[in-house]
Amino acid sequence: MLTPGSPAPELELEDTAGQAWRLSDHRGAHGALLYFMRSTSCPICNRHVRDLVARRNEFDAAGIRVLIAIPEDRVAGLAWKTEHSIPFPVLVGSAGTPHESVGLTRKVFGSMQQSGSVLVDREGIVRHAHGATLPTGSYDKKGILAAIDAMRSRTHS
Repeated sequence: MLTPGSPAPELELEDTAGQAWRLSDHRGAHGALLYFMRSTSCPICNRHVRDLVARRNEFDAAGIRVLIAIPEDRVAGLAWKTEHSIPFPVLVGSAGTPHESVGLTRKVFGSMQQSGSVLVDREGIVRHAHGATLPTGSYDKKGILAAIDAMRSRTHS
């Protein structure tokens, strides 16, 4: 898993339209909050996404773009995004899952998908990283909001 204060890795993913998405393309413009779902069929992960949608204005005001990373393919991602009216880009891996690129897999009797979140500031520094095997613990809302407040404080100092 990533460490707060460290440079973000060069994430290269695809959106549901098949367009390349790179974290580095957003440096200098805005921060990014990536929520890594265990799967689009996970009811707890879907509840977390609904909270992200409900807080969309807060994230926009803080200059944070929310992105949802899923382990499924583009076709499944687009169907899920459409069905649930997700206003955020939905990202998939071009090789492997997006989760592998940030260390969100655990080897326990094979491979177990984790879920979690990564907040990266506009300079490309990880400000919050949290993962969990159980989806109930994957969305650290308080930690994300505290990290955003700290980012705002640094900007206004």
